[in-house]
Amino acid sequence: MQKKDTYNNDSIKSLKGAERVRFNPASILGSDGLEGCSHTLVEILANSIDEAREGYGNVIEVTRYADRSIRVKDHGRGCPLDYNESEGRYNWELVYCELYAGGKYDNNINPENYEYSLGLNGLGCCATQYSSEFMDVEVLRGGFKYNLHFEKGQNVGGLKKVPYSGTETGTDQRWLPDLEVFNDINIPLEFFISLLRRQAVVNSGVTFKLFDEESGENFTFYYENGVVDYMKELVGENAFTPVVNYTGNTKGRDRADSPEYKLKMEVAFCFTNSDPVLEYYHNSSFLENGGAPDKAVRTAFVFEIDKYIKSLNKYTKNEQKISFQDIQDCLVCVTNTASTKTSYQHQTKKAITNPFIQSALTDFIKRSLEVYFIENKQYADQIVNQILINKRSRESAERERQNTKKQLQSNTDIVTRVKKFVDCDSKDVTRRELYIVEGDSALGSVKLGRDSTFQAIMPIRGKILNCLKWSIDKVFANDVIMDLIKVLGCGIELESHKSKKASLFDINALRWSKVVICTDADFDGYQIRTLLLTLFYRLCPTLIKEGKVYIAESPLFEIVSGGKSYFAYNEAEKSKILSEIHGKYTIARSKGLGENEPEMMWETTMNPMTRRLIKVMPEDAEKTAFYFEMLLGNNDKARKDYIEENGHLYMDELDII
Repeated sequence: MQKKDTYNNDSIKSLKGAERVRFNPASILGSDGLEGCSHTLVEILANSIDEAREGYGNVIEVTRYADRSIRVKDHGRGCPLDYNESEGRYNWELVYCELYAGGKYDNNINPENYEYSLGLNGLGCCATQYSSEFMDVEVLRGGFKYNLHFEKGQNVGGLKKVPYSGTETGTDQRWLPDLEVFNDINIPLEFFISLLRRQAVVNSGVTFKLFDEESGENFTFYYENGVVDYMKELVGENAFTPVVNYTGNTKGRDRADSPEYKLKMEVAFCFTNSDPVLEYYHNSSFLENGGAPDKAVRTAFVFEIDKYIKSLNKYTKNEQKISFQDIQDCLVCVTNTASTKTSYQHQTKKAITNPFIQSALTDFIKRSLEVYFIENKQYADQIVNQILINKRSRESAERERQNTKKQLQSNTDIVTRVKKFVDCDSKDVTRRELYIVEGDSALGSVKLGRDSTFQAIMPIRGKILNCLKWSIDKVFANDVIMDLIKVLGCGIELESHKSKKASLFDINALRWSKVVICTDADFDGYQIRTLLLTLFYRLCPTLIKEGKVYIAESPLFEIVSGGKSYFAYNEAEKSKILSEIHGKYTIARSKGLGENEPEMMWETTMNPMTRRLIKVMPEDAEKTAFYFEMLLGNNDKARKDYIEENGHLYMDELDII
């Protein structure tokens, strides 16, 4: 049968109006998720910042409403909304309903107007309006108050203009990102705080106010001396060199045939024993992905510091030069650049790509560092000494990591020699599951009931050693524990140990997506489960933190009625099942795993669709750390005191035994 030709001249469509954003918001705002939604705030805020940078209004107010709508109010000149003779349309249509329309393209009339603009592309207001459930705009300008209302990209009611006798000017915009456009509009408060703080850093003298309706909290961000004050706040008393700041101006072009443009440069840095920081800003936009400034910082710092180390003859024989990682480990550095021409990677402005900015900033930082090392020899020597310590520590750690990797790789086949371990067929670590069971009888039942493609079995003989009570050497001498460690494949994590029998820990070497503790639903089973959890708690706590350890729930009762079996995991479930059965039934207390039929094992304990697994959570380990240490550790007095104070609470359990 011949296919119908449906691809013809009528197949080509163009998106019009709001569809250009609502159909594919990621093309302009970066994504259709929370990132894109958050970027609407960045876009609207950018225009208010540009006004403040031009000297109009030094306070910007932002509100995060409980309904997830956002408000940005500035005290600038007010966005022009009246009729535009040259365009033959109203400015409000150009600003809020036309992509790539704005007041910052043509600076021929006044070249200094918005010379270093953050919001330049003429997309922000329109893209935000198009992607909002509603948007309200109020402008105070030239003795008039203007109001606009939009719903889902469409204007409702036109432009309303009335006389205004007050002296205040500015633009006030409130919008609600549309859940039909974005899959999440719940922008966290932390994003607002981070964004406004960063804007205050690079816009010294401008006050950013934030009110969060949901929490009722107010925040104010203001840095009189900009980057320098911010860096002092970052490092506090932890810097071993003072914060220094260098500024410069230059002109250049990205290509020989490209027009020349201006560039302002600022770099501030210090060296610290606390957390390192690298942040880049351009035209007030925070460059999350860096781009040209990041490359400039990396190149310049490595070049100048390497040169200074060589001048002091600090490298040992055949020692390789430093890397930027060695510098970054103790560096706090912020660059703040501004240019009259900027090439962003895309509209979200997370990186810039101008070749001239990269080369000019590289040369500027090199010169600044050269001057710094000459004028501050004492600090310069401290810096290179710390960087060499970082370098040699990194190289030592890398050698140890490589040795550990070799050890782990050499143990890869040892699992085949662990007694009674039953592997699975799959080599895909994201599927493989390890069931730790008690005894040979359980091994037989679980082996027959499992899915051998992805479920492996490690039997434990009786009650294993208490890893908290015995010395680490005693633990390592225990074959049962060491066999389990070998099967896990990830080694152990202890700050120091003498034994060579256990590898260092490497979570990437873990051979299993899930490690499932599977014991009988009786007191012996619970004790074995506790001892296994103790093993993980002491030897491999990261497995718990990463959510790799599980407990398989075994049913306590099997209820048979009309030839059908029902399984209850507690008394409440048993009562519920009995209330729903109309007829004769029998109840059997669950037997040990070894006595279960393979079909029952699969249905109740191993089938991913029907089993019940309890993930051992990090908070569980934290909450029970006291009990692990007190009940299973070596503090006999604490254990005795606890039993004396709380023993009466457990008398019922003693009676059952």
